[in-house]
Amino acid sequence: MKTHMAMTIAMALLLATTQTGCDLAGAESDTPRHTMFIGVDISGSYMNSGHFNDSMEFLAYYIYGHVNGIGDMERPATLFVSSIGGAKVDEAKTFFPIQSFQNKTVEEIHATLVEMFPKESPNPFTDYNAFFEQVAHTVRSKNLVLRPISIVMISDGIPDVTRNGKTSFESVSLAPLERLARSVTLRLLYTDAVVGKSWQTQVSRKRIKIWTQDSDVMRSWRDPKIMLADVPFDQQPHFFGWVSDNVDFGVRARRVD
Repeated sequence: MKTHMAMTIAMALLLATTQTGCDLAGAESDTPRHTMFIGVDISGSYMNSGHFNDSMEFLAYYIYGHVNGIGDMERPATLFVSSIGGAKVDEAKTFFPIQSFQNKTVEEIHATLVEMFPKESPNPFTDYNAFFEQVAHTVRSKNLVLRPISIVMISDGIPDVTRNGKTSFESVSLAPLERLARSVTLRLLYTDAVVGKSWQTQVSRKRIKIWTQDSDVMRSWRDPKIMLADVPFDQQPHFFGWVSDNVDFGVRARRVD
């Protein structure tokens, strides 16, 4: 009898310990770990490209989905949103934190973005390098080093630097991002096929992963078969699947020297 009781107690303790371990592991896996940066091109060339309004509406849904972890959209531990470029070269820009978008509806986030990036006030420069430098500075100053980093850029992707009369993609420097984390992914959205290929093949990098998406594809998020009418956003599986396949696609690093 004593032996049977001892075995029963031991089994109960083992099950409790196993269950606790599973709960802890589950809680840890649900804890957001990655850092997300979003940069918006506020140059006249992009704001007047015909894609700016669409990109701000998409970005409102994108931010809302990620901040709230809806569908398959991974919730970041922290988020910063800033402009790309400015009134002069190397101009530092404000990085708006995740709190600027939390506890807001999609419509409220869109209104916040429109206020942050007024279409009526375009800037002359698209300074990708200054943006990357400030991303690196923010990661170090906020002690976010080694966390997975996702950088999303809403831009046509065309640098302002030219050499021999041609756009110089070699002028784009990702060096500040190389040592920040084991996984750094750069996503360039609302570009075109030619510019996207140039980022893939001409921008020097060692560990940075680059994914580009054409503006024509990006605009298809509005397709009524993707974004269903009169359906709550958290019940939009086709939209979440579209984002996973076309925006948050998992890409492999490819070294370009």
